[in-house]
Amino acid sequence: MIRANKVVCLLTALAVPLLFGACEGKSAGKAMMEAPSKVVEAKQAQAVKAEKDKMPMDGVAREYVSLVLELGNHDKSYVDAYYGPAEWREQAGQSSASPAQIAQRGKRLLGQLPAGAAADGSLDALRLHYLRTQLGALVVHAQRLAGESQRSFAKEARSLYDTEPPKQDFASFEPLLLELAELLPGKEPLSERVQGFRMEFEIPVDKLQAVFDAAIEACRQRTKQYIPLPDNESFVLEYVSDKPWSGYNWYQGGSHSLIQVNRGLPITIDRAIDLGCHEGYPGHHTYNVLLEQSLVKERGWVEYSVYPLFSPQSLIAEGSANYGIDLAFPGEEKTRFEREALYPLAGLDPSKAEKYDRVMALVDKLSFAGNEIARQYIDGEIDGDQVPALFEKYTLMSPAKARQRKDFVDAYGAYVINYNWGKKLIADYVEQGTNNADERWQRFAKLLSSPRLPSSLDW
Repeated sequence: MIRANKVVCLLTALAVPLLFGACEGKSAGKAMMEAPSKVVEAKQAQAVKAEKDKMPMDGVAREYVSLVLELGNHDKSYVDAYYGPAEWREQAGQSSASPAQIAQRGKRLLGQLPAGAAADGSLDALRLHYLRTQLGALVVHAQRLAGESQRSFAKEARSLYDTEPPKQDFASFEPLLLELAELLPGKEPLSERVQGFRMEFEIPVDKLQAVFDAAIEACRQRTKQYIPLPDNESFVLEYVSDKPWSGYNWYQGGSHSLIQVNRGLPITIDRAIDLGCHEGYPGHHTYNVLLEQSLVKERGWVEYSVYPLFSPQSLIAEGSANYGIDLAFPGEEKTRFEREALYPLAGLDPSKAEKYDRVMALVDKLSFAGNEIARQYIDGEIDGDQVPALFEKYTLMSPAKARQRKDFVDAYGAYVINYNWGKKLIADYVEQGTNNADERWQRFAKLLSSPRLPSSLDW
């Protein structure tokens, strides 16, 4: 056919020269029409491929939400927040799937994710990495609930929280203990001296509301200077007791949170700012509001409508919430605000504010000893009866607080690393290459609005 057409065109050209141009023009015109057509077809093929690549991601995301909710049937602490469709929760609540079955489904779901992803920091690459890493943690937690795996501190840190915290020797904390002993001289055990000193700074029960209202409002105003929040964002503050934690944010969706403060134990003046920032601004409440706004509402990524507690997301959540305290009140600003605003509201002596904050800064550094105590306890190197005494000795907790901390480790395991080690990882990420507060706030806000996990912080 091709050769015949060429012959016809040639003969026609010899006999009727005018038709040569017509025949040639017809071929050129056909080629010109075919070229754009091929371009369109190529673009359409790329669009179809992109849609095929996208569909598994959305399908996996939907199933991931179901698996998280179903695993919550077997661990009441697992689903920290959910604000997706109510019918999804109802369907999950009716599921009879065992933890072992959920683990198997999680493994199959991992296999449905697109293979490979460039670590380029794009939202799509971060999303794929998020789903893969969060699903891996879900499988491990489901296997543990099914009795298929033995507890290990290092394994929990790596598989549930996507990190490997450093192992520290108790001897490395001795310089901090010596410095505190010099600040608070006496014959009693150091933990008793620290607790006696802290008692001078307890907020009277009838002053709690006024102090916390002022602290939270200050945290909110400082955060809103740098991070735009929806006009309808809000929270309700409640006081509870008999809990293994000092404060908790229960995100409700729709930019609303329930923040609970545990007054079962004495609350000292420093905890007002700490809890106001950590649970509220720019901590958990802000983080959840930004994720909902940026990823769920604007992009329709349903996987962010559920927050599984025992997952890599928790290191980002807890680490950023703790780092947010220093970001909102850098340097001496926290001490100054407490001395000028909160001490008078609490009826406390503001002249002791500097010494108190110096003592508490050293005590805060001792929190890493708590990680080592939890490691030895989880790995079976020490008995449960030894745990409270070690918390008293190395983290200088009161006997009641030390018992509460053991209860926390019993309930949450290696989760303890997310507060201090998580804070360090977030600080390193935010402060790398930044020179001023504006830049740090920008990087912090970007982190809170993105799907980043510990292993993708350097993307």
